[in-house]
Amino acid sequence: MAENLQLLSISENNLEKCLKCSICTVYCPVAGVTPFYPGPKHAGPDGERYRIKDAVFFDEKALKMCLNCKRCEVACPEGVQIADIIQSARIKYAKHSPGLREFTLANTDLVGSMATLMAPVANFATGLSPVKAVLNTAVKIDKRRKFPAYASQKFETWYKKHAAAEQDKYAKQVSYFHGCYANYNYPQLGKDLVKVMNAIGYGVKLLDKEKCCGVPLVSNGFIEQAKKQGEINMASMRESVKQGRPIITTSTSCTLMMRNEYDHLLHIDNKVAQDNLSLATRFIYKLVESGEVKLAFHDDYKKRVCYHTPCHMERLGWTVYSTSLVKMIPGVQFIMLDSQCCGIAGTYGFKKENYEVSQKIGEPLFRQIEEANVDNVITDCETCKWQIEMSTSAKVLNPISILAEALDVEKTIELNKK
Repeated sequence: MAENLQLLSISENNLEKCLKCSICTVYCPVAGVTPFYPGPKHAGPDGERYRIKDAVFFDEKALKMCLNCKRCEVACPEGVQIADIIQSARIKYAKHSPGLREFTLANTDLVGSMATLMAPVANFATGLSPVKAVLNTAVKIDKRRKFPAYASQKFETWYKKHAAAEQDKYAKQVSYFHGCYANYNYPQLGKDLVKVMNAIGYGVKLLDKEKCCGVPLVSNGFIEQAKKQGEINMASMRESVKQGRPIITTSTSCTLMMRNEYDHLLHIDNKVAQDNLSLATRFIYKLVESGEVKLAFHDDYKKRVCYHTPCHMERLGWTVYSTSLVKMIPGVQFIMLDSQCCGIAGTYGFKKENYEVSQKIGEPLFRQIEEANVDNVITDCETCKWQIEMSTSAKVLNPISILAEALDVEKTIELNKK
């Protein structure tokens, strides 16, 4: 009787399942715009076969060109975790310690906390040409890159002053992992989430302790710090679940990192995130689809919008939840853009050596947006927002913010009392 034979795995991330079909390279945004990147197949599974034999085959310069957009993983017919192979190799074999630039880009909590204390000055200074020139020369942050603005008040501060006391009156509750963007750059997104969740009968709590999810830390070489912060986040989520509160987010990259990458890259037990962490749009859509929640919108709300699918949303496979929610708004004229990488990839597009590649990757998307002639671009990724707003004339909003704009709160509350 023949036995079923399993291919022996000598590595993580399904390396041995690679068929060498090269479809990942076809879908790679970086390989499409520069001949200097060998492509995900060569940098990932092929290269790893050599690296397993001898670390001398580690090519740090080539692997640093990877965006970690994960479009290669979406395209792979065998489920090989190609981007994770590349990221893991960078973690394991990198010889160069991160410098001042990497420290500044990676430590979003530290930089954000300081910048919000003097937001008007910080925002003004980072827009000055002499400051950009110094950063370009001394720190290697490209002078053409526009910096995201910082808010004068953190979302956490606003929440504690204006929202925290009200949340216990709701029988059903969630915890909100707000992330660095909503906390330091755009607190309005967090306010919009609280508005929507309260209208549908859910209280919003914050986690006992929240740290940056670790995406910029891993990308810039601060692996141990990323592990420590990840453990804090998972411990806070376990406590939240014990108290009966699932966790929601408004950022695709934070969600993907904590749900899909903590275990592979950082070897953190993230089962609590896999089972209980969801994008807010997915959470709300499922409530509406099940009939548990009803939404009412202002009759006079009119807007023409297009949706950009972030790469990490593509990897999660959750685009349909955000787009379906926006399409529920009667006054919205909805356009779905072709799924294309915007090119920024978090901190990648800030680095001088990556700027040209970053912009070339985004050019087809930028043209689509300008030709669409919309009131707003909608996307679930904050760094996509920065890239699109810098490179086009469009104003970008999260789907939750569009929902909050259009929602008739009083009618929604009444509908959900019945």
